Amino acid sequence: MPEMSPFGWFHTIMGIVALLSGGYSIIKYKIIESKNTSAKIFLSTTVITAVSALMIYKQGGFGIAHLLAVITLLAVVVGIINEKRLIFGWLCPYFQALSFSSLFLFHMIPAITDFLRRLPVNDPFAKSFEDPLILKFYLAFFIIYFIGIISQMRWIKNNQVY
Repeated sequence: MPEMSPFGWFHTIMGIVALLSGGYSIIKYKIIESKNTSAKIFLSTTVITAVSALMIYKQGGFGIAHLLAVITLLAVVVGIINEKRLIFGWLCPYFQALSFSSLFLFHMIPAITDFLRRLPVNDPFAKSFEDPLILKFYLAFFIIYFIGIISQMRWIKNNQVY
């Protein structure tokens, strides 16, 4: 795999900032709401990361990472619409939590894939996208995401956030 360009580093740093600020929001507030500064940072750096991913082309053109970037941008829009309670009434907080929390999963899939396919530099942990190690991380992230979503849904219900 080729070395990362300065733009690739920018993209990576924005993704890391997004994950850290989003994680802080979840830990402190239990859900992501754009009224909180950490959530604003999370959402804005997530958008920057997704848009910059759309600008990174490798051989083969538009790929799975680009599709994930488009889905990420759609999830941000759906989350914002639900945060403003424009469509689903009392279900809005649930759809908002689902949309914004999904962004973590959308960050982690390409992050772990790139990490395992790049490091260590001369002998990466994973040689292909289908490597069992990568697939195990995907499964682990999905399980963590699922548990997190269930926890948020229960928190929303118990705190009557609607």
